[in-house]
Amino acid sequence: MSISHLFFHREVADHPEVRNFGRRLGLTPTAVADAAEVYRKVLEADDPVAAGKQTLFLTRNRGGFVRDCPGTRNYMCCGYRILHIGTYCTMDCAYCILQSYFHPPLLQFFVNLDEMDAQLDDFFRQPGIKRIGTGEFTDSLIWQPWTDIGGRLVERFAGQQSAVLELKTKTTAVETLGERRHNRKTIVSWSLNTPRVIATEERGTASLKARLQTARRCERWGYPLAFHFDPMVIYPGCEGEYAAVVDELFRTVSAQNVVWISLGTFRFMPALKRIIAERFPRSAIIYGEFVTGLDGKMRYFKRLRIALYRRMVERIRRLAPDVTVYFCMEDEEVWQRTFGFTPLRPDGIAAMLDRSARLHCGLKL
Repeated sequence: MSISHLFFHREVADHPEVRNFGRRLGLTPTAVADAAEVYRKVLEADDPVAAGKQTLFLTRNRGGFVRDCPGTRNYMCCGYRILHIGTYCTMDCAYCILQSYFHPPLLQFFVNLDEMDAQLDDFFRQPGIKRIGTGEFTDSLIWQPWTDIGGRLVERFAGQQSAVLELKTKTTAVETLGERRHNRKTIVSWSLNTPRVIATEERGTASLKARLQTARRCERWGYPLAFHFDPMVIYPGCEGEYAAVVDELFRTVSAQNVVWISLGTFRFMPALKRIIAERFPRSAIIYGEFVTGLDGKMRYFKRLRIALYRRMVERIRRLAPDVTVYFCMEDEEVWQRTFGFTPLRPDGIAAMLDRSARLHCGLKL
């Protein structure tokens, strides 16, 4: 969706990013004294979720830029860190948790990047290997047409040796990344799905072919790559279609340059079901065989998840036997029945991913 309304908090009125966004969007920024003014305008719309995707609020991040991933209780976490540059997304995926996570959902970009840089300096000084990404509360690269935050971060990470940045996206907005010195300390990654799911559930995203061709372009620039099959949707014939995506993936990029692949199936908080039914009346994703998980989220029956996971792991192992594959938020039984082992708690998954990051990105303790 295109942005049609641009607001900024009065306390950042003199910040150059306000002028930059206004110029590049072709909009006159409107000052507000309080974020509540913007929230009210969004909530008054017939579809507040869509209105939030067309309304951008420029403000300060008053909390931490560097955060721990919240994880999910009772499920195994990978020790990821979040670089909190902004919120929400201009794309419109039916399954997106952000539709109900923010109240109201609203595009926000944090302009106090000098404070982000200071927090990154502290982050780099922390001991050990560190993995961090900007794709938890927003898509990492939707901001590129208006502000080169991705390129700025690539160069910040290129100058240190112990941390890797992951830029996760469903877009093709990588043009400025080719101009940057990255020193292989940035992983560019894509969320992947079947063409059927992309066409029916991921409005406004790049096609599968476009994502993979863009990944190949980044590989030519020397970037390490990663891919996330999450959320996978279970439907008749899905196993063969997901296997075909794996085939296409490794026809397009080199397995030796893939740092990791994550797997996860569609899960959602019960509150999201009503939003999906109202906003995507033709979507069938909420009518699968679900059960309440240990975290309160609705999840496919375990036997269905494991059957799809096994098919995916078998296909990946056949084409890329050395690529690190892991689950995003699954329990020990699913790990054991799919892979034949369970990562040792508390840091087993983190150790797997740290090892792969050291190998592909040249990280040093």
